[in-house]
Amino acid sequence: MAEENDAPMKSASAWGQALAAVVLVGALSGGFWVLAKTSAAESEPKPATCSDGETPAPKGKRLTGARLCEALNRPDLAALLGTPTETAKTASGSDSSIGKIATPQAQVEFETYTVTLSATYDGLPVAGSEGVLGSYARPQKVLGRPGVLYSTRTISISFRLDGGDADSGPGVPARALSVAQDPKDRGGSVDVTLWRADGAVPDDAVLLRVAERVLQTLPGWTSRG
Repeated sequence: MAEENDAPMKSASAWGQALAAVVLVGALSGGFWVLAKTSAAESEPKPATCSDGETPAPKGKRLTGARLCEALNRPDLAALLGTPTETAKTASGSDSSIGKIATPQAQVEFETYTVTLSATYDGLPVAGSEGVLGSYARPQKVLGRPGVLYSTRTISISFRLDGGDADSGPGVPARALSVAQDPKDRGGSVDVTLWRADGAVPDDAVLLRVAERVLQTLPGWTSRG
């Protein structure tokens, strides 16, 4: 009788061990899946963000580098550039000047394109400036304001490994759009510049698409007049 009673107990024990093994394998598989998913998510590049520093208080209605960066580094910028799968590698803003002329600017860099957004408080009108911007400059109204499309070049800077002076020269071709800061063109401009890493000349349609979407989000843009 003892042998007869042991048989069902051994059978139940064997089934229990098998069930426990299945549950353990399932738990391990689930754990590895979660771990793999988490690792993949962590390995995906995250879009660059603008500086978390405090935004400097603008003088009057003047824009700052931080505000320009906030406007330029928008979630759909890559899509506007025609490269929706790319992620911003760097994003920055700075408050610079040329003499007494304030020239705040921002820059966002992707694998294919780099875009800059700047403002110039020189008191000069935009209309008519195509005459001093080269033979490829032409008038271009943007969001109801006078503007000029023109060609320019980036500056290439190379550093010497031996610690000597850095060398500079012309970089890749760029297309730029200068737009009046107010509809009456009473002085000053906001500029959008675009260039490609491969050195090809950017398409004006891409530049205009970016400019029209970005400029109208600047603080006070619609109310300036």
